[in-house]
Amino acid sequence: MERPGRFNGMRHIAFTMPNLEECVQFYTEIMGMEILNRASDNLVYLTCGNDNLSLGRSDLPASGVQSMDHFGFIVDTKEELEQWFKFFKAKGVTMLDQPHDHRDGARSFHITDPAGNVIQPIYHPAISGQRFS
Repeated sequence: MERPGRFNGMRHIAFTMPNLEECVQFYTEIMGMEILNRASDNLVYLTCGNDNLSLGRSDLPASGVQSMDHFGFIVDTKEELEQWFKFFKAKGVTMLDQPHDHRDGARSFHITDPAGNVIQPIYHPAISGQRFS
């Protein structure tokens, strides 16, 4: 099977932390990001306008060790997302789930690389289709 077109960048990353609200305040008030969407009491999406930072609440106490949940590669359309899903499956990549819709209009699925890092190919209406010069 032929690989679909190039991803439109790695512009999504997700972290988990026990002090979610304190971190949201830091990223908005100190770093200057905007809240894109509060998906729930335990999940907030932030943006600088051309990216997507996911902050999720963790039950584990802060340890000073970075806690990345996953990172995401942007696709431009839902159809392209489906092509990547079929391609990864045909190549025997470890699939963690199937393409699914999010409440904010995004659509994604999750895979792992050979080291076990979780990757989320994602269509996100707020940033998919953007081009940088």
